[in-house]
Amino acid sequence: MNYENASDIIPENLLTEIQKYAAGKLLYIPTGEEKRGWGEKSGYRNQLQRRNIMIRNKYANGVTVSELADEYFLSLDSIKKIIYSKKDDRQFTYAPTVLSAVQYANIGMLEEWIYCYMLHTQNAVPGLHDCMSKECLYFGVVKFPLRLIELDESMPGNDCTDEDPPLLIQYIEGKFHCIEQKNVLAALKQRKVNAYPTIIVLKETADYKRFMRYYENVLFYINQA
Repeated sequence: MNYENASDIIPENLLTEIQKYAAGKLLYIPTGEEKRGWGEKSGYRNQLQRRNIMIRNKYANGVTVSELADEYFLSLDSIKKIIYSKKDDRQFTYAPTVLSAVQYANIGMLEEWIYCYMLHTQNAVPGLHDCMSKECLYFGVVKFPLRLIELDESMPGNDCTDEDPPLLIQYIEGKFHCIEQKNVLAALKQRKVNAYPTIIVLKETADYKRFMRYYENVLFYINQA
């Protein structure tokens, strides 16, 4: 290792402070990566966290331990340990609410939240499942102006509360269409709600480019519900 004169590298005021504690001593200054936890640099730890969150959510929605073991190529004991773990990431247990969707979006797991919503909503209309594919992109959760969403004006409205999930809206050829929750959207419009938390689903490359061009910088993300 070649030694450098600290006065050639460190600003004078900072060097003066260091000299108070270690004048004339040989110092090793770490790069800052030594304190990273296991797997943080490679991203593997994050991948495991995301996987474990999904395993617990699927189990909570009726997927059996055996089915999870087969899906993730893990032993039954490994699946049980993940399910009953008391780690901090248990706060991301899925719930069909705006708050839950925002929490997932904030850690880059919005697609996983939508998957859980589909799994949880067994009676969801076929259109919801049809719009989900590996080619889909998702934008949100954002505060979205409801006047922009196409809806049959004769659609009856259902009661909706603050515990409802965000709307799922698909952007196709320059127009926004309600994939599911049409009765909720009708109720919101009848109550003259101007904007509501929404996830935008984009499938075609042309739709994505058009959407980003016109809406990327005008829609506000919801950081907390």
